[in-house]
Amino acid sequence: MQTMPAHAAHHDDREIETLEEFDATVSARGTLAGYRVQAVDLTDRTRELLTTDTAGAVFLGCAMREDADGKVRADGALVFPPVPGLPFDPYRGLVYSPDELFASLADGYEATPDALAYAWFQRTKADRDIYASMLRSVHDDSVSDALDELLSGARVVGVMGGHAMARGTEEYAGAARLGRELARAGFTVATGGGPGAMEAANLGAYAAPFDDEMLTESLELLGKTPHFTPSITQWATAAFEVRTRRPQGGRSVGIPTWFYGHEPPNAFASHIAKYFANATREDGLLARSNAGVVFLPGAAGTVQEIFDNATPNYYESRGEPTPMVLVDRGHWTEKLPAWPLLRSLARGRSMEARIELVDRIEEAPEALKRLGG
Repeated sequence: MQTMPAHAAHHDDREIETLEEFDATVSARGTLAGYRVQAVDLTDRTRELLTTDTAGAVFLGCAMREDADGKVRADGALVFPPVPGLPFDPYRGLVYSPDELFASLADGYEATPDALAYAWFQRTKADRDIYASMLRSVHDDSVSDALDELLSGARVVGVMGGHAMARGTEEYAGAARLGRELARAGFTVATGGGPGAMEAANLGAYAAPFDDEMLTESLELLGKTPHFTPSITQWATAAFEVRTRRPQGGRSVGIPTWFYGHEPPNAFASHIAKYFANATREDGLLARSNAGVVFLPGAAGTVQEIFDNATPNYYESRGEPTPMVLVDRGHWTEKLPAWPLLRSLARGRSMEARIELVDRIEEAPEALKRLGG
């Protein structure tokens, strides 16, 4: 089974994102000139900062003592100090983990960093403050950078589908089996990171290293809290119970947005790239699904994703068209007839050989392999 590459090996060599990387760089290179240091607490590295050349370095959101701050500025470094009172770090060097976003869940979802960031977004987006919108943009750019580092070299399959699919249903179980099979086939599963079909696919990837019994048991446990309404706290707590019972699950990615902040992120994606801007998130999710996308039944959001994905395949603006598999003939030909339009668009173009409609979720992995050649 493919694991995602370790992050440190793949990022820009001039980026320092942890204290360990900072120490290693100072001792190996003896200089920080021209480096980018991202969201590392340097309050205990005053001696190193005072004795190391930092000309042309950029410190993004790094706490440091006053004398160190003065010295690196005198060297010609740029210092963007940490922003006080924010419920998130705009300069973060890594994507989120479920534990990070759901910290303090025991005190109720409202107390978590995820909920606090959403509340901040609600407050600031209304008043059109340039400062707040700049902080959101810097944050989203940092998250994109971290996501690229995380997925470097991975074969990513996107699984799209609606948030309405309830735990405890046969559809949810099917989406979980799909995620599990894709992960076992060596793909990195990426979803929109929310509830419903998205959670099911991330759960499946989490379940990939375990036996069938683990998934059956987990589906049963989760089925007792079918939806994230009325209580996100209970919904998320059930997911963490599954993770506590079976720790060290398989890795996958969730890419949610605070734009739909009333929908919580799911706790089964090991890595969560959460954005303020939904457009950045939508495009980022599809652009990174380099091994294809599976579209489960969904509503307007999923229809939008089908054509967001079809357009670069049509124009080949990202190179070779990537596989697109639509699941549930009735849904995509009668209820929301996206398939006939997609097929008409593809006719006579190279993407025609890369699209398929299947009846059942179980057929999707095989179709994906076929289309991917």
